[in-house]
Parts: sequence; C-alpha cells; structure tokens
Amino acid sequence: MESMASMIGVSIPVLRFLLCFLATIPVSFLHRFVPCVSGRHFYAALSGAVLSYVSFGFSSNFHFLVPMILGYGSMVLCRAYCGIITFFLAFGYLIGCHVYYMSGDAWKKGGMDATGALMVISLKIISSVINYQDGLLKEEDLREAQTKNRLLKLPSLLEYFGYCLCCGSHFAGPVYEMKDYLEWTERNGIWKPSEKGQPPPFCAALRAFLQAAMCMGLYIYLVPLFPITKFVDPVYQEWGFWTRLGYQYMASFTARCKYYFIWSISEAAIIISGFGFSGWADMTNPPKPQWNRAVNVDILGLELSTSAVQIPLVWNIQVSTWLRHYVYERLIQKGRKPTFAQLLITQAVSAVWHGLYPGYIIFFVQSALMIAGSRDIYRWQQATSSGQFQKMLVFMNFVYTLLVLNYSAVGFMVLSLHETLTSYGSVYYIGTIVPILVILLGKVTQPAKPVRSRAKKEE
Repeated sequence: MESMASMIGVSIPVLRFLLCFLATIPVSFLHRFVPCVSGRHFYAALSGAVLSYVSFGFSSNFHFLVPMILGYGSMVLCRAYCGIITFFLAFGYLIGCHVYYMSGDAWKKGGMDATGALMVISLKIISSVINYQDGLLKEEDLREAQTKNRLLKLPSLLEYFGYCLCCGSHFAGPVYEMKDYLEWTERNGIWKPSEKGQPPPFCAALRAFLQAAMCMGLYIYLVPLFPITKFVDPVYQEWGFWTRLGYQYMASFTARCKYYFIWSISEAAIIISGFGFSGWADMTNPPKPQWNRAVNVDILGLELSTSAVQIPLVWNIQVSTWLRHYVYERLIQKGRKPTFAQLLITQAVSAVWHGLYPGYIIFFVQSALMIAGSRDIYRWQQATSSGQFQKMLVFMNFVYTLLVLNYSAVGFMVLSLHETLTSYGSVYYIGTIVPILVILLGKVTQPAKPVRSRAKKEE
C-alpha cells in the first residue's frame, strides 16, 4: 500500500479512505440483491460500519454511535422536544470532535479521520429526529417540506442504523431524508414495482463515474501548479494585483475539482443502488428515468453562475437543502419576510458544522454578504425596463459572483486567520469591500418594483 500511495502522491490514510470510498459503488450495487426488507436494513448498516472501520479504525463507529444513540433516545423519551434537543446535542458532540481532532490541519497535511463522515451523519440524525417531532403537528401548520418528510411513527433501531450508515453513503453524503430511505428499502413510492419496471442505473452511474475521473485528473494536474501554500510565499506578494487575483481563482477552481470528484463518486454509488432514481420525466416520449436524488453539484451551473443566490442550488446541493429546511425556514416567523439575520444565522450554522477554524467562519460570513449583494443587483436588474441595461446588470452580477466567490473561497482552503487575512489583503480586500458597497448602495437607491409587476397591476 505504501508504494501505491507514493505512486499517486497521497498518504496511506488518504489512500485507505479512497479505496473504501470507491468500494461504496460495488457495495451499493450489491444492496439491490438483498432479498427482504430487514435484510436490506441490516446490510446497509453493516456495510457502512465495516467500511468505516477499514477506513478510519474502530473509534469511528464509536463516534458515530454517540450522536445516533442520543438522537434515538430523545425520540423515545421526549418526542415533543426531541428535534431541538438532538440539534444541540449532535452539534455539540460534532464541535467537540472538531476541536479535539482539528481535522482541517490534518487534512492539509495528508491525514484522515472520521470527522467528515460524522458531519454527514449528524445532519441525517438531526433531520430524522426533527421529522419525527413534526409528526405531532397539525398538517395545516406545516410547510411543504415538513409535510413531505415528517415521520408519523418511530423508526425501529434497525431502520435508523441502516439509514445513518447506509452502504458508506455517510463518507461524503449526500444527505437524504429518512422517509425516502424507508420507501426505497421497502420498495414503496416511486420504487414500487410497476408496469414501467425499475430503470437500469448503469448509464447514469457510468456518467457520474466518468465525471469523477475527469475531475480527479484535472485536480492531479492542477494542484502542483496552484498550491494553497503560495498565499504566504513572498514571491506571491511580489506579483501584480491581477496576477494575484487570477491565482486566487485558479487555486479555488483546483480545490473545487476535488469536491467535484468526491460528490460524483457518491452520486455514482447512490445511483447504482437504485436509490438515486427520482421518477420519470413525463414530458418526454417515451418517459425517461431521472437520477437527480444524489446530485450534489452542478459543475457548469456553479462555474458559470450569474448570481450568488444560485450557488446553494448548484453547490453542495443536499446540504444547502438541509440548511434551508431545518435552519433557514424554521427561523422565519409566519407572516413575516426573511431578513439578512436569518441568512447570517444559517451561514453561521454551516460554518460551525464545517469546523471552528477562522477561515470557515470568515468564508461563511463572506457568503452571506455575497448573497445579499447579489440580491440587490438582481433587484436592479428586475426594476429596469431597458433590455440593454438589464443585460449589463446580468453580466455585472456574473462578474461580481465570480470575483467574490473565488476570493472568499481562499479562507475555506487555508483555514488559519493569518493566511486568510494575508490572501485577502493581497488583493486589497476587494471581495469584502465590493459586497458591502453594493449592499449599502441597495439601501440608498431602493430600486422600484419590477416593471412586470407594475404592468400586471395596471391590467
């Protein structure tokens, strides 16, 4: 294993993780052939636990077990408040592990531990417990997502463990709902046998795997050219402003390629198990199967995004959806419009979930500013009646998003306060100043209501 690790330029712990991570594809495929419902739950839990043990060691399953037991215990003992109890207990334990292992430093040095997988499991635990608590509420008091995902009865321990550890899907996600997992395992809902039958997953899984291979190839090629250590290198400081700004973009893009690879492998594993099936596209003739359930990133949608508001819809999609359903929407009081405060709190929760490094916290505060500024540009865009000026504002929003996203992402990569401020300062904090100026300008100008809505009122 040592020779193989040195050949591809990674540490032995990282290689062990990669091999187990790739093994989630055949392990997930075999899930299709387990004959009974209880057997499928058992296989999902056991295979996930074995892959965790091989990849991270015995302690990983212990760390997973603690919040899993706390979550299940709260459902049994205090259903009326189990969601809020589990939210703070699971996050508290995760933060403790973040502080103890300081995983960000270990990952930068080629180390590997189970904290990343614990992050995914924590979200799955919290969502399932909150959905069980929602089962007590009246249907008319629920939002659409709450109605769809709520659990009316307590899952069994076997169902719960199978959901949390399912075939190693906790390694890197995606996060999915307990109700969907139960329907898939029991072959109900869209997985119920029908005249159309279950579509073969192989072409969709192959597409995701080839995408992963291409992204890994790009990452291996680019990472020696754009190392993140360069930001504190005196040579970097001697470059001109535009060169430094361009380097930030390329370093950020290189880092994203790694995530594109990871999420594409996860997508391939979920698809080949059959769980990735999300229904039939009835608009086509004949209807085509859709495999969107496990999609966690839209690469072109992110790289060519014309608004920062679109980023949660195309990057880490399933976690963004989780944050919207279980944090953002639950902070908004009925009858009131969301404010910047709800956005900032949601981004703060996301930052804490990632870890307590200053780079994470700064990145997510930056993200809140970036999204708020992009919303103002969009309002101006909607308020104008000039087609030419509207196109200019669309392009302006694209450049704004490209600039602020890649500037902000440096903090997410380097993590330390010194390196984050050094890299931001090297481009005169342009990615912080511009969003603040746009937000202030939005407060001053208060663009008129969109032309279209005025026209509708006149009609």
